[in-house]
Amino acid sequence: MIGRILATAGTEFRIALRNRWVAIAVVLMALFSLVLSAAGSAPTGGLGVDRLSVTVASLTSLAVYLVPLVALLMSFDAVAGEVERGTLPLLLTYPVARVEILLGKLLAHLAVLTIAVAVGYGLAAAAALWVDPDSASGLPSLLRLGWTSILLGATFLGAGYALSSLARRPSGAAGLAMGLWLGAVVLYDLGLLAAVVADNGGWFTTDLFPFALLANPADAFRLFNLAASEATAAAAGVAGAANSIPLWQSAASVLLWPLLALVLATAAFRKVTP
Repeated sequence: MIGRILATAGTEFRIALRNRWVAIAVVLMALFSLVLSAAGSAPTGGLGVDRLSVTVASLTSLAVYLVPLVALLMSFDAVAGEVERGTLPLLLTYPVARVEILLGKLLAHLAVLTIAVAVGYGLAAAAALWVDPDSASGLPSLLRLGWTSILLGATFLGAGYALSSLARRPSGAAGLAMGLWLGAVVLYDLGLLAAVVADNGGWFTTDLFPFALLANPADAFRLFNLAASEATAAAAGVAGAANSIPLWQSAASVLLWPLLALVLATAAFRKVTP
């Protein structure tokens, strides 16, 4: 089983290299990380924390938007593309289970994301350490941001596979993927904000709001990283929520969402007929 998964992963990674996904992801993460590292230096003196901790808070906001987007762009045609090209029937004739195919694709795409995250965050850390040697105290926060970014990417990769299986056409899968990104990353928080304002400190704000945040993998990722950061003041909009929700709850959400997304993707892929 492991050999079949690794063989599939190797093939998918070579496809990602040929389609320039590795280069695109690395360039995007490196560019935005360096920009945020440079822009995030201004408030460090007022906050009384090292530069890298403030940079991590800024990178958290970047990762919430960029990592899911890159993951969905890589995964939206993982199944629909095979169907359109007519290669899925051939692929299913091999002695490889469908879940093994998905796991192989997931490993390859996670490898691309890992390279991009390592390069982007590594450049940001190097820039912070070069300017402020005391920034080494922020390295644990950066490492935490790194592995949680990979888990966030795994969640949206699984979601992309599920949408790709349901749509069965790359154009339809692309539309669904962009709709998911817009809804989960942008509109969801706006809806919660509107609900909190309308509730005016009532039951929704005090009881349901924390669970609504944990139900969104992007919000759970942001809460987990900011709650354990020394620079939550750099992200004042969610600092209060990060401090009010127990760390273990946001950590559990971050860990469970990739598994749930993979289960949904596997269930959707099983319904695809060659």
